[in-house]
Amino acid sequence: MKTLLIATHNAGKKREIGEILRPLGYDVLMFDDLPQPFDEPQETGTTYEENALIKAKAAGDASGLLTIADDSGLEVESLPGELGVYSARYAKTEKERNQKLLKSTEGKSNRNAKFVSCIVLYDPATQTHNTFVGEVLGMLATEEKGMNGFGYDPLFIPQGYKQTFAELESKEKNALSHRAKALKKLGEFLK
Repeated sequence: MKTLLIATHNAGKKREIGEILRPLGYDVLMFDDLPQPFDEPQETGTTYEENALIKAKAAGDASGLLTIADDSGLEVESLPGELGVYSARYAKTEKERNQKLLKSTEGKSNRNAKFVSCIVLYDPATQTHNTFVGEVLGMLATEEKGMNGFGYDPLFIPQGYKQTFAELESKEKNALSHRAKALKKLGEFLK
């Protein structure tokens, strides 16, 4: 197995990415698996790609490992510019973010939303990177539903479904999520 570092402390992301990349022969690590502590750099970019590259480059250069970093966000049509690259900073905790989003969209008829994932693969040996983007369209639920997943998953209903991402089994979610779409493109590149 080849080793691939995921530039994150998020165990949910590690699990999801690992489930998708392990069959391709990659053992995935995250920051917390490294022998020396590593703090994530500040995400100062204004796009998903800029933020993912900041994280991938810092982690790859520090560890010497082939590294991927993901910057993802939820974009809500009725709240233009409020989330997107700032989705993780919308409030302090996942629970607070979901509650704030429910309050901000309360009574709104337009509940259209999409998840976007931008994955950057960075090779510290060559100082080069490649970018892979995936999107999934859907809508916001009016209440949190489901115990699987993380982040905004309990509120996001993918197009063609009645359940939220958090209500779907991880195998089903991983087959259609924004991150899965970006990772599929990454997987094709890695082959």
